[in-house]
Amino acid sequence: MIMTAGRSVSRFVLVLAVLGTIGCDRVTKHLAEEALAGTAGRPYLADTVWLGYVENRGGFLSVGAGLSPALRTVVFTGGTALTLVVLIVVAIRYKWGGWPAIGVALFIAGGVSNWIDRAVRGSVVDFLNIGIGPVRTGVFNVADVAIMLGAAIVVFVGFRHTHTSEEPSPLQPEG
Repeated sequence: MIMTAGRSVSRFVLVLAVLGTIGCDRVTKHLAEEALAGTAGRPYLADTVWLGYVENRGGFLSVGAGLSPALRTVVFTGGTALTLVVLIVVAIRYKWGGWPAIGVALFIAGGVSNWIDRAVRGSVVDFLNIGIGPVRTGVFNVADVAIMLGAAIVVFVGFRHTHTSEEPSPLQPEG
């Protein structure tokens, strides 16, 4: 089967988005380690943005950081790898395209980059925190932004197509 030019361009854009996201995350984590490790961090914009070096041994918001190293490896390295593989298989199987494919690509790119940290160092490098006064986010990184943006795109597209049109949802399998 000959792939159309449009499909080739779409796939190229998705691969570029994945590689660009992973590359940006890897570079920013390296810069954070070089400039911020061993410091108290630096506030910017009247402490709305804080940059500091944190090694997160757990998952989202450090959940599970207190688990034994072996269990953390199983849950966060093995579990993440399995989840990413399943997500890739589902996206390919259901032939997701358009916005769902972009969302999944961002989610996978962020997940892969954080997975690399876990596999290599046993923790994820985080360095960004935003907020006003006591209302603040957890410490995060570029990969986390990609994961959240990707998930939001997939959820938004899925909900937008639920009961709003007679067209099949782009998240459903074709045919």
